[in-house]
Amino acid sequence: MAERTITKPRREQMYDLLMNARQAAWVELTLESGQALEGAIIFNEFKGTGRLINVDKEISYDFRVEQVKNVRICAHYSSAPVEAELEAEVDD
Repeated sequence: MAERTITKPRREQMYDLLMNARQAAWVELTLESGQALEGAIIFNEFKGTGRLINVDKEISYDFRVEQVKNVRICAHYSSAPVEAELEAEVDD
């Protein structure tokens, strides 16, 4: 069986993921630090920056594209992601 290597999406792919994620009501961002945050996002593609807002936990987190490792779009407002995800797999 062939081994697959999953790496961080390229910058252009991450922009696409974040652009799609800003339309979703609830997303999960995984950061390079290993931290996972959930909420709704605002993303400015021209600056490459965004903000994740979680009103339940009363948190707001500013991020840069370079900090984001993975983006998951949740199909419904919940703290648990569901099957519908946007993930990029890049084979080198």
